[in-house]
Amino acid sequence: MPMDRSVEDRQAGPAPTTHDQRRLVLRATSRTQPRRRGATGVLKPVDAIAARLALEADTAGPDRARSRDRRYRRLLVAADLAAIALALVVCIPLLGDRDQVAPVALVALPLVVVLSKVLGLYDRDELLMRKSTLDEAPGLFQLATLSALLIGLAHGPLVAGNLGRDQLIAVWMSLFVFLIGFRAIGRTIGRTIAPVERCLLVGDPEVCGRAREKIESSETVHATVVGQVDFEAAAETRDAEGAIGDLASELDVHRVVVAPPSVDRGEVLSLIRAAKAHGLKVSVLPRMLEVVGTSVEFDDLEGLEMLGVRRFGLSRSSWLIKRSMDVLGSSLALLVLSPLLALIAVATKLDSRGPVLFRQRRVGRDGELFEMLKFRTMVVGADARKQELEALNEADGLFKIAEDPRITRVGKLLRRYSIDELPQLWNVLRGEMSLVGPRPLVLEDDRRVEGWYRRRLHLTPGVTGRWQVLGSARIPLNEMVKLDYLYVANWSLWADVKILLRTVQFVLGRRGL
Repeated sequence: MPMDRSVEDRQAGPAPTTHDQRRLVLRATSRTQPRRRGATGVLKPVDAIAARLALEADTAGPDRARSRDRRYRRLLVAADLAAIALALVVCIPLLGDRDQVAPVALVALPLVVVLSKVLGLYDRDELLMRKSTLDEAPGLFQLATLSALLIGLAHGPLVAGNLGRDQLIAVWMSLFVFLIGFRAIGRTIGRTIAPVERCLLVGDPEVCGRAREKIESSETVHATVVGQVDFEAAAETRDAEGAIGDLASELDVHRVVVAPPSVDRGEVLSLIRAAKAHGLKVSVLPRMLEVVGTSVEFDDLEGLEMLGVRRFGLSRSSWLIKRSMDVLGSSLALLVLSPLLALIAVATKLDSRGPVLFRQRRVGRDGELFEMLKFRTMVVGADARKQELEALNEADGLFKIAEDPRITRVGKLLRRYSIDELPQLWNVLRGEMSLVGPRPLVLEDDRRVEGWYRRRLHLTPGVTGRWQVLGSARIPLNEMVKLDYLYVANWSLWADVKILLRTVQFVLGRRGL
């Protein structure tokens, strides 16, 4: 399997010197060095390689990666300082009776930075490829709460006047909002000015291929793949860890992404140890998570780490919370959007012949059929023309054409902003759909879903979901049902809130179809 490299931005480095290392680079393979027998005849790992790599770490390519991480941390520090300063300057004078922020408050501003460091909000980005501000919102809420509490306790020297309850609540809530906003801006700037993170994929070729596709197609991951190494093809290679280190230096690698083989013979642990000793960041793709997702809790059994896997599906209380949010959310949305819905209905009727609403039978919870509602965006008889347009289909497993000739003028505008889906709020109110959930499929597509992925039907289908916010046209059917299954396996109220917020961002970005 040949080595994949980005020739344009690859920097020359020291070439491997041994025969095995040259063979490793040419064949793009990797495997740990065989264990040597000690005096007692017992197999033991060769730790000298990791020690050698640790000595070389100061002069290795990861220096640039550390500089890249420092840029992100400094931007986050600046964002936190701006958030607390703005919250104090705006809320205290605005809601107070001639109250002002005392100059000594400038000395107290770094306290937010200290709290953020204690909560791990600066170290998190270094571990992650996809740096999402929304995912850390619970931690930012905790930071805003602690900061407001300390401001309330020490308001005497900080405020020239009396700090009232309304002012303190305003500082608390505005600080939370400002932290999210400024950190999102900081990360956007970071993606612009920081160099692209260079990744080396090591492991199963099929899994590495999927990881490469995800990394290179993602709009939120600022990374590129500069090389790929196969575990199994290097069965005879000696000193593979040393060769991986030299290869990482040659390609100026910042992060090693490990896709473990189906049978772990100990090479994964050795590889991770060697990569970290060389100063590289490491991400692991555990195949177990394809089934259980992230719905696990760590359990310490007398020093033995175990993973407790949560139940599949929703408990009664969780279902009640989710249904309550659906009823409240859909009712408010229908009330607020009723003028817009009426305007769209009139425009659809005037634009082309046919009904305002398009009704289609979809597969719902536990396989029950229901009629899903949408604003009609195509001409009457569009389904009859589907077969003649099959050659133009651009999606794998689903039928999608970027410039579909059956779409009306109003329909094109509705699809661009994804507002043709708004009538499904009525489906939500009736209990046939949820605001967030697995995408309801037509019968033809549902028959293609097999095995445990059919458990996606354990939850009520949703108006939006992970598939939609990731870009539905780019994700084939088999990937979509996997996303739906993992959504069911890992459901939480916060996950639904994040998907709804990302849906708004997706629609405002005009990435609808």
